[in-house]
Amino acid sequence: MLMQRLNAPARGLGGKPHLIVIIDTEEAFDWSKPHSRAETDVGHIRHHGRAQRIFDRYGVKPTYVVDYPVAAQEEGYRALKECAMDGRCEIGAHLHPWVNPPFEEELSVRNSFPGNLPPALERAKLMSLTARIEESFGHRPATYRAGRFGIGEATAPILAELGYAIDTSVVPRTSFAASEGPDFSVYGADPFWFGPAHSILELPATVGWCGGIRGAGERLQSVVFSPVAQRLHIPGVLARCGLFERIRLTPEGAEFEELKRLVDTMLRDGTQLFSLTFHSPSLVSGNTPYVRDESELRQFLDRIERFCDFFFGPCGGAASTPSDIRKALMAEQGAPKRTKAVL
Repeated sequence: MLMQRLNAPARGLGGKPHLIVIIDTEEAFDWSKPHSRAETDVGHIRHHGRAQRIFDRYGVKPTYVVDYPVAAQEEGYRALKECAMDGRCEIGAHLHPWVNPPFEEELSVRNSFPGNLPPALERAKLMSLTARIEESFGHRPATYRAGRFGIGEATAPILAELGYAIDTSVVPRTSFAASEGPDFSVYGADPFWFGPAHSILELPATVGWCGGIRGAGERLQSVVFSPVAQRLHIPGVLARCGLFERIRLTPEGAEFEELKRLVDTMLRDGTQLFSLTFHSPSLVSGNTPYVRDESELRQFLDRIERFCDFFFGPCGGAASTPSDIRKALMAEQGAPKRTKAVL
């Protein structure tokens, strides 16, 4: 088990749905090849304004969770620092172990998940990243996302020790176990407190089930998304029939109609907090499988704009940041209680 959590859903946010935006801000690398310590190019960061301008129009302050190559190179951090100083974004931390010193581990798929590293090495890498961000941006980050969402048993005490208040690594209804990563299958979308003295607020990515038989999601998920079922294209068949699908709130690999369907469904179920996420290299064509050419880049940016128009229009939503959400929950609920609800 990765975490024990408090039964502290985000029900203190007022009547409006709230949107936070988390951008995995990282080096560009070839996703089809093994990880390499040599791939540290951050030239695409100068194009971050392609999305930032959209967010500015809607009053959204995205959180750029930056990794070591971004924080260590002026080409990576200069424009983001200016944006943060203008109050248009927040800066958090994103740990990619393979390009984050100290380099003591063997390069492997397993070790690409920070939580799989020996605790002392995970701690040393996060200390190094935190110090570099503080040096480059002028303040210590308080929001964290593990690279590849790879939190582990030792992550919470390390975060608490280093002063992190918020984690965004949980991907509900999703398992990375096939790659030796964490299994989040039993986690839902609501925020919760965890870690020493339950001082860290988890803000999960927004992932949910849609379709006519989504009520049986707990029982269906492990079967529908098993390797055999995926080889037989069962998830696609069920989605096209409107019976069952799992959707993540991201403009990468999801169409606008899917994002709208997910939000409409989750709003009916009482969800108040939504987290839109994507990777910074997708802002330049050819860097990720989601944006392979200029046509797909235009579609990607259009999805972001259409979603913002939908969320802040018909949905009546409000823009927030991770720190806003934490303050709101603390004001409503007070300090998190120690009574645990074990998953």
